[in-house]
Amino acid sequence: MYWLTEDAVMVCAHETGIVGITATQSLVTIGKRRVLVAADPESRPIVGCPNVGPTIKPCTSTLPVQQGYSSLIRIEGRKVCLDEVTGLTDGTPPGTVKYHVRSAGQNLVAEG
Repeated sequence: MYWLTEDAVMVCAHETGIVGITATQSLVTIGKRRVLVAADPESRPIVGCPNVGPTIKPCTSTLPVQQGYSSLIRIEGRKVCLDEVTGLTDGTPPGTVKYHVRSAGQNLVAEG
């Protein structure tokens, strides 16, 4: 399981909806790119989701992470994000559309 950096690519289940990522810590980097920590993937904008229609809401925001935070490693007290981060989006149908990691943004540092 690779650590996520600010170069990670996260997408909604519709694959073209890209999550806007912002790293909130600057203490730890990999290849001069900041590592993502708990809450970084949450409440982030999603652009480009193709799930559009008269009664369909496209994915526009991420909801809380359901899994994918390290249980072992923390930075400034916050869990490191791993490449298995996943959670729900605000798209329709509610409570079913997930976001996930397409690319960790690095392939040097892994957990386990």
